[in-house]
Amino acid sequence: MAKTQKPAPACAACDYPLPAKLCVSPEGKAGKGCPTVSAEQVLAEANAAYQDPATLEFARQASRQEAACYANRHERPYVMQPEKTRIVEIAEFARRMGYEKLGLAFCVGLAPEAALAAKILEAWGFTVFSACCKSGRTSKEGFLGLSDEEKIFQGRDESMCNPIYQAKLLAAAGAQFNVLLGLCVGHDSLFMQHAQAPTTVLAVKDRVTGHNPLAALYTSGTYYAKVFKPKTQAG
Repeated sequence: MAKTQKPAPACAACDYPLPAKLCVSPEGKAGKGCPTVSAEQVLAEANAAYQDPATLEFARQASRQEAACYANRHERPYVMQPEKTRIVEIAEFARRMGYEKLGLAFCVGLAPEAALAAKILEAWGFTVFSACCKSGRTSKEGFLGLSDEEKIFQGRDESMCNPIYQAKLLAAAGAQFNVLLGLCVGHDSLFMQHAQAPTTVLAVKDRVTGHNPLAALYTSGTYYAKVFKPKTQAG
């Protein structure tokens, strides 16, 4: 007899309000594709990974940092009061982990923001190594084989983004924790794939919204409804 295939995880489709979700409350309800009830073996395998002491400590400090981002948690009844920005959270977490050397991998188009981020992290006492995406000046045309029409600036040689080089530069410098700032889609994936140290994200790139990608979601029912009308091909 063939095994019954369990549903794939579909947490984004769960329409129960937050307090009524099974993953949040033992009295909660499970929607279709709820992995809390349908993937016990995968959960056991995942939780077994925390038996590694370094992984367990990383997770413990991440959860402690999560709670530290809310003020007055002793008040009853408690109303959530967030108080810390992303860069402060990154700095605090790095301190909790005992890191001293941070790597900052950024898009050259966000160089001013990277300079500010580095100054802030240095003010917290960290040594900051930084690498921009164009480091190495590797040719898009000569190395990747892109045609002139596939480049941003046509009619001249154009440097490719080189996230693998960024990852290796920061690893060679001794970065203990990496921070991504504005790398392109795909380039960020390559960086995380090749990074030797744990990596977090300060901000992602969204050229249209001033690097606030959720703006497209918030306006998808009104001014940016075209997001639901995908083009037939990339280009």
